[in-house]
Amino acid sequence: MGENQSGTKGSDKRKQSLYFPESMLQEIKDEAARLDRSLSWIVQRAWKIARLEIKKIPSVNDIADDEEPDAG
Repeated sequence: MGENQSGTKGSDKRKQSLYFPESMLQEIKDEAARLDRSLSWIVQRAWKIARLEIKKIPSVNDIADDEEPDAG
């Protein structure tokens, strides 16, 4: 198991509400059923897979005030 915020090994089971578009939630549910896993497991696994890509996205604070983000 990974480390939780207190630095100890184990499972951190604090509750957090997350909101997904209905179609995305249905896809997550379908994959959870296919893999016989919980919704939480699917989302946690997806984060582990995607986090390096997500970290490549520039912060809104990284865009200069006079600079417009690309439109397309």
